[in-house]
Amino acid sequence: MTRPVTVPAGVSGAGEPRPHPAWLPPQAWRPLGVRRVVVHGDGLLVDTVFAEVAQACAAHGGRVDRTGTDGASAVDPVDLVLALRDPGPLPSAVPAAVTAGPTPDGPLGDEGFLLTRVDDVTVVLADAPAGLLYGLFHLVRLGEAAHTGDHPARAHRPALRRRMLDHWDNVAVHPVMGQVERGYAGGSIFWRDGGPRGDRDRLRAYARLLAACGVNAISVNNVNVGLTEARLLTDRLDDVVDLADLLRPYGIRVHLSVTFAAPVVLGGLPTADPLDDGVRDWWESTTRRVYARIPDFGGYVVKADSEGQPGPFSYGRDHADGANLLAAALAPHGAVVHWRAFVYDHRQDWRDRTTDRARAAYDHFAPLDGRFADNVVLQVKFGPVDFQPREPVSPVIAAMPATRVAVELQVTQEYTGQQWHACYLAPWWHEVLAFRPWGPAERSVTDVLADVPGPGPHRGGDLVAVANVGDDPFWCGHPLAQANLYAFGRLAWDPGLAADAILDEWIDLTFPASTVGDPALVRETLHAVLDDSWRTYERYTAPLGVGFMVNPAGHYGPGVDGYEYSRWGTYHFADRDGVGVDRTCATGTGFAGQYPPPWSQVYESLERCPDELLLFFHHVPYSHVLHSGVTVIQHIYDTHFAGVAEVVAMRDRWTRLAGVIDQAVYDRVVERFDEQLRCATEWRDQVNTYFFRKSGVPDARGRRIH
Repeated sequence: MTRPVTVPAGVSGAGEPRPHPAWLPPQAWRPLGVRRVVVHGDGLLVDTVFAEVAQACAAHGGRVDRTGTDGASAVDPVDLVLALRDPGPLPSAVPAAVTAGPTPDGPLGDEGFLLTRVDDVTVVLADAPAGLLYGLFHLVRLGEAAHTGDHPARAHRPALRRRMLDHWDNVAVHPVMGQVERGYAGGSIFWRDGGPRGDRDRLRAYARLLAACGVNAISVNNVNVGLTEARLLTDRLDDVVDLADLLRPYGIRVHLSVTFAAPVVLGGLPTADPLDDGVRDWWESTTRRVYARIPDFGGYVVKADSEGQPGPFSYGRDHADGANLLAAALAPHGAVVHWRAFVYDHRQDWRDRTTDRARAAYDHFAPLDGRFADNVVLQVKFGPVDFQPREPVSPVIAAMPATRVAVELQVTQEYTGQQWHACYLAPWWHEVLAFRPWGPAERSVTDVLADVPGPGPHRGGDLVAVANVGDDPFWCGHPLAQANLYAFGRLAWDPGLAADAILDEWIDLTFPASTVGDPALVRETLHAVLDDSWRTYERYTAPLGVGFMVNPAGHYGPGVDGYEYSRWGTYHFADRDGVGVDRTCATGTGFAGQYPPPWSQVYESLERCPDELLLFFHHVPYSHVLHSGVTVIQHIYDTHFAGVAEVVAMRDRWTRLAGVIDQAVYDRVVERFDEQLRCATEWRDQVNTYFFRKSGVPDARGRRIH
């Protein structure tokens, strides 16, 4: 079963339809746009702040002025001040109580801001232009609440320094993957048919959306770097310069995926050996040329020795050798190389039960800890396999105390319905970030990334995600998939935010009360549809963490045995007696032992292993009784029937919004729910039938299984 095709938007340029405003519709700016505003400070990002405020005031009747170096303003009285604290005296409109008080919790940093409201004046202060930009978008999130009552001074700072999206966009159309690999929202917003797309207005709109949720870095091309894409580093650098110029006014730094073989394929050298002096010279001189054109270039992203991509193994070197080569070229410019840890043998023998893809990242990288340069960021997928609907958190995150680590999420819904299924991912990501690798009293994954004191890694890190954006009018294909993109940015800024609170923000911004017929019904419906949608998807797909019962042709829809005898190393080992992968140290692959205590013991133990991960760690009989009190086989039947029933309920709830919200949004979601129900039904019937025929055990409830 293949997924439906998303029809891309029309011809690039003036004739192309305007994209959906997502979480920045004009009405969201009204609470700010009716005010009398002063903007104080200099710099490109302050120019952006002023332009945004001026546009809002022009639309909604407010007034805005930009102060001179003496802090004087033509606007008087004032409702709102957005000011840098450095350039000269603050505007006189800032209440004395604000200027006299210290900043809560110390300096604001490059991206932080202070928000307060005193004497009927709302004030946003920042030490750097990026902070003022993020403060502006925070005001938009708050809406009218930012301009009423008193607000004690509160400092807002991002938990993580780099909050990054990786686009898997191809410059030249790939014969198999198309313009965007794992893209489910049409074509690329950057590239088309071998060259730049040229839709500058859409790129500016995208930069606004990202800045408004907290993203500050983008890699603009696929990690699987083809020959055309490789040339972005050299003779096609102008294309990257243009993108950087468009994104810079919103604080977005451009990164580039590069091929490790670049010295050979671009430089004509006979080798790409990371210890070769000529190779080092080539990378250093090439990188200098990049920075001569893009002074704020963020750095390189590399997929090496993985799924056919070239890497240091070809020269008898290891990943530290390879990563440090690029890090040395980037270090003088203050930049980083994101070196992906997605490295495994993709030509496995399914007959060999001792080989385990889940082990691969740890086995490759844990022995190298302490050898990576300071500006190497090891980019680790959040789970040990490949973005399945349920996986344990990767043990690599806890295994690299002397290495900077980035956790990689997947906003694009490769294995969660490909943006045809409503699947709100923030609850899942929140679980990942809150996971405590050393036990409940110790540090969380967030603490590792934010360099909070405690056991384990102490280098700090980033949060990175594979993007889900395309040239579809709704950006993400499914209008509700926009919530995932928004949630990633917000969690990267503040990983402590609750998933339902983020959803509330997105609803308020995307469906302003003034634009819908019944705001309370909209909020109630969207929560009912999305809050549990990830678990609903999990219920009607692969059970108990086993993963990969998906159709290999496109990763969409059921294919229970699709990977079972393949080279990719993704097996469930179902037979007439039971199902699951034995990853214990006692009798299996030993993967459970890659975790520190207490999780190594928890996952090793059949009695203590959480139900939702049971089949990831253990091969058990169908009669095994879960902690929930039901057998494995009955759990499979029950959850698959329940999942489809939940999709029916989600679709029915959505119909209550007919005539209440924008018709185009309503119709697109109806289309998606029809497909989700068809696909979920197919999942239910194939998975239940497969296990009924394998086990011979009937459904205790007597429901129809084919």
